[in-house]
Amino acid sequence: MKIFCGRANPTTGSVEWLEEDEHYDYHQEIARSSYADMLHDKDRNIKYYQGIRAAVSRVKDRGQKALVLDIGTGTGLLSMMAVTAGADFCYAIEVFKPMADAAVKIVEKNGFSDKIKVINKHSTEVTVGPDGDMPCRANILITELFDTELIGEGALPSYEHAHRHLMQDDCEAVPHRAIVYAQLVESRRMWSWNKLFPIRVQTSLGEQVIVPPSELERCPGAPSVYDIQLNQVSPTDFTVLSDVLPMFSVDFSKQVSSSAACYSRQFEPLASGQAQVVLSWWDIEMDPEGKIKCTMAPFWAHTDPQELQWRDHWMQCVYFLPQEEPVVQGSALCLVAHHDDYCVWYSLQRTSPKKNGRIHPARPVCDCQAHLLWNRPRFGEINDQHRTDQYAQALRTVLKPDSICLCVSDGSLLSMLAHYLGAEQVLTIESSAASHRLMKKIFKANHLEDKINVIEKRPELLTSADLEGKKDLWRIRSPCGDCEGFDVHIMDDMIKHALDFRESKEAEPHPLWEYPCRSLSEPQQILTFDFRQPVPPQSVRAEGSIELRRPGRSHGAVLWMEYHLTPDSTISTGLLKPAEDKGYCCWNPHCKQAVYFFSTMLDPRAPLGGPQTVSYTVEFQPLTGDVTMDFTLSDTLGDEH
Repeated sequence: MKIFCGRANPTTGSVEWLEEDEHYDYHQEIARSSYADMLHDKDRNIKYYQGIRAAVSRVKDRGQKALVLDIGTGTGLLSMMAVTAGADFCYAIEVFKPMADAAVKIVEKNGFSDKIKVINKHSTEVTVGPDGDMPCRANILITELFDTELIGEGALPSYEHAHRHLMQDDCEAVPHRAIVYAQLVESRRMWSWNKLFPIRVQTSLGEQVIVPPSELERCPGAPSVYDIQLNQVSPTDFTVLSDVLPMFSVDFSKQVSSSAACYSRQFEPLASGQAQVVLSWWDIEMDPEGKIKCTMAPFWAHTDPQELQWRDHWMQCVYFLPQEEPVVQGSALCLVAHHDDYCVWYSLQRTSPKKNGRIHPARPVCDCQAHLLWNRPRFGEINDQHRTDQYAQALRTVLKPDSICLCVSDGSLLSMLAHYLGAEQVLTIESSAASHRLMKKIFKANHLEDKINVIEKRPELLTSADLEGKKDLWRIRSPCGDCEGFDVHIMDDMIKHALDFRESKEAEPHPLWEYPCRSLSEPQQILTFDFRQPVPPQSVRAEGSIELRRPGRSHGAVLWMEYHLTPDSTISTGLLKPAEDKGYCCWNPHCKQAVYFFSTMLDPRAPLGGPQTVSYTVEFQPLTGDVTMDFTLSDTLGDEH
């Protein structure tokens, strides 16, 4: 059996899907999973525990045995909570075999083997009956199947099947209900993550404007949600156009449907402007009365901003309307939330769909190719006029009237800059047919289809004939130990063991602008690449050490590129300016930085008698782009850890 596994490319920040056979070792997935982050979510744990206790009590008060079904048990934490709360028996389902094996050991270590049965299956494969996985149906359903979008991990189909085949009628569910909220905003910054803006270039002949093709402007975009830490977005980056609107809810204690549906909410705009973006999040209520609630609301919509819980596994959603639409303060509109079994999207209508019968349940489909080729940060990067100006200034210093330029970058507009700034001939490489088609559309919209030659090849396959004969984000990893009174060291050991494998020595791409962090050292140059010289066929290796100048917990190392366009012009994909005195960082918001997580961190209680150092070894494979790293933390006594 073949398996597709996502592998993040730390250079591009994109996820590449690789095919692995049935012997594939899941150590990388274990090491990079979010299990630990969920267990560190104190607010989540407390609310689940309270909800489970209440559900078990309600069943017991009816004179029934409390039989629990825990779908997606992970470490078995919620099952152990249920048994501790008085449940008679718990069936803990976990489809991921390494985690199911760990759950068995964790359950045994905590003394619950006689009350918890771990079932290594998908919940839709679980059987009920004398010879089945469960002798009878359960009457308490516990799940944590949610992602930032709520339904993106298949929660609706799983609930639908569980109620039909695994649960008793009138069962209890923890959580009991989920409510999805939305807020309409205008935001040029967020809209720049979805559309291509006109780009201005100052040339010797005056200003030239690169305009997007009409296909890009008309395209409704991709339905994929952009999940980010909204609490890290400045309030000055958007204008609120509506109140927070409860769009729809899901009652998990009753039969759930995964069929497509839409929900309309009428509202009066709070201000006039351009409706562009929908911000969304959800709450889960653990009990029928709604007294035990876990909220994902950002700070401006939170009932108590001082109690905000930092989460990586659940954030907030940014959705883009198919087209921006003008709205007038006080003139009623309808915001419509659509969903199918795995995906949510939004539209804006002048009247309620129930009144005019116009419902658009079909997912928006990108037909311009750009939303399939460029991720959201890439859109923002291309739309960054300051970045464009820096490249233009660098090109002006090197271009001559007889210059022949070769642009090696899929989906880049640099070839157009080179043409406008006076290059005699411009060639650009597009390695995929889709990228080739997109760039042809952009060139045609700007009347450059005969001015720039597009070569559809991978750069390493380029020949002289192609050139026409011319050759000129730490908690994810930190150990949990005890979680809500239950020993989960086994999971810590499993992750630590996974970190010993080669894949874990590779960096992970993370958008650090979303994560408050401090630098404990000054930036240090690790490797230098001279793009004027041939790429070396052998690996490039660097060794050295970095002094930690500021006290604090050292969780990992961050790598990024600085591109020296000219001696006087540099573009950084990482730090945009020197860190403040206390080490607070300003990261490039358009790029992901390569983060290497340490398997252990410096003890913050250790006295700093002198500078502590981090010794590093970095190896780069030029022909594949692979980077592997190894770091050793040393204290003032020379001890390594």
